Amino acid sequence: MVDIRIPIGLMFSIIGVIITILGLFTVSDSDMYQKSLGINVNLIMGVVILLFGFIMLFFAFRKKKQK
Repeated sequence: MVDIRIPIGLMFSIIGVIITILGLFTVSDSDMYQKSLGINVNLIMGVVILLFGFIMLFFAFRKKKQK
């Protein structure tokens, strides 16, 4: 049976990597983050999404090893 956590974890991990890389490449662009009070929202949310994806994958693979 297919575990839904694997594709969800992969999707969030890939999107998290893309947004984190975008946030890392635009760190020095202060005009871009003027509306968000100078906070690099792309970097912060990219890391959060990436962690969520890794947690989903962790629980998916941990469940498989217990069987």
